This record gives sequence, C-alpha cells and structure tokens, in this order.
Amino acid sequence: MDWINRLNSAINYMEEHIKGEIDMEEVGKIAGCYSYHFQRMFTYMADVTLSEYIRRRKMSLAAVDLLSGEKVIDVALSYGYDSPTAFNRSFKKKYGVTPGRFRKK
Repeated sequence: MDWINRLNSAINYMEEHIKGEIDMEEVGKIAGCYSYHFQRMFTYMADVTLSEYIRRRKMSLAAVDLLSGEKVIDVALSYGYDSPTAFNRSFKKKYGVTPGRFRKK
C-alpha cells in the first residue's frame, strides 16, 4: 500500500509541474526509488511509458485551454513546445485536426 501512496504522490508532483519542467530525479525521490526504476515501474503499472503519459496529459490539458479560448501560440509555449509548428504537429497527430481548427469548433 505504501508503494501506491508514493506513486500517487509522484503523479501529484508531475501534475503540479505539468506546465513547467518535471524533474525526474525529484519524481524518483518522491516515489522512494531511483528515477530509472520509477519509470520502469510506471510503465509496468500503467502500460504506457512515463514520457508518453506526460505527453498525453499535456495534450489533453492543451485541448481544454484551446476550448476556453486561449491562443494557440500561448498554449504551445505554456506546455513547453519551442515552436507553434512542433505543437501543431503533435496536436494534429493526437486529435486529427490542427489546434486552430480545434479551437474554432
């Protein structure tokens, strides 16, 4: 049961830092293990890699922000994308439409 509590604490940390830099070493410390072991255990338990989980969370939160009327460039930058082009590509891959078109719907 202690492992589940530590896992939840680590996920809470990632959620709190989702728009910033997530320190994987800190995530490991919170979980009570090395970052490498946490990532392996996370993948085993969630059936998705930790990096993919973080990417999906950022995309879903970005979609909510777009629907609330935020500009595409602002959303892209707030979720750590270096350029709107990279964000557009990732968003379209996930949702099948560009962020601008998604925002208008």
